[in-house]
Amino acid sequence: MVVPSPESDAIRILEECAMNAWPAHQSVLCDGWVLRLAAGYTKRANSANALFPSGRFSEIVPLVETFYARHALPTVFRLSPLAGSEPASVLDAAGYRYVDPTLVMTLALAAPPAAPIAVPIAVPPASTPAIELAPLDDEVIIEPSPSAEWREGFARANAVAPASRPVHDRMLALIALPAAFATLTRDSVPIAYGLAVAERGKVGLFDIVVTPAARGRGAGQKLIAALIRWGQGQGAAQAYLQVTASNTAAVGLYRKLGFALAYEYHYRVRA
Repeated sequence: MVVPSPESDAIRILEECAMNAWPAHQSVLCDGWVLRLAAGYTKRANSANALFPSGRFSEIVPLVETFYARHALPTVFRLSPLAGSEPASVLDAAGYRYVDPTLVMTLALAAPPAAPIAVPIAVPPASTPAIELAPLDDEVIIEPSPSAEWREGFARANAVAPASRPVHDRMLALIALPAAFATLTRDSVPIAYGLAVAERGKVGLFDIVVTPAARGRGAGQKLIAALIRWGQGQGAAQAYLQVTASNTAAVGLYRKLGFALAYEYHYRVRA
């Protein structure tokens, strides 16, 4: 059992927000663990996640394994600091591998400017780097729901397999909180896509993707700025995101924009 602390309470809120922002098709509670199902699309939405773990983890494992076997899915544990220290040794002994370490990064946001601006930007605290305005040939279009054009463009840019498209599209449709589906166009050609979801004074950034030919030219930075600006308009005082530790280019960009590490998580899967 994990003893709550102010730090774990802050992590729990971010975990809840992230789960709400990327909803599974179904969720089941098991002794403070959330078992998520989404037809196998993404580990985030098809894994066991700790929120308020209360029982002995060694007794949770067979319940989770039986649950995912019933749905013909591999058993995946997503271990954040909320899981405590017991799962690591138990899962090591059971033959589960450590994979995909991921960083959760946050950025404190200042109040948005009162005057309207042509291109959305973030207004970071004085201690963080400024985010540049987009040049005139760039335009960010933000929609409250995913249009067919956004879904198609995102799927193509992010290499979503055709067989996974129905599952992915359903997950987008299940987002129940204020959301922004952003497209950055350059000279009227879509080159970057992203998603933001606002909840409880926070804005989460998800699936920031730039088409391969346009990478390295600032498109991702401009798209992030627009989504943060949208989040500020929703009352967000903090932005957060999740990025795999191995994606050094993205981690470097987020650090440049002022994001700092809040905590880490990783997955455990069968060898």
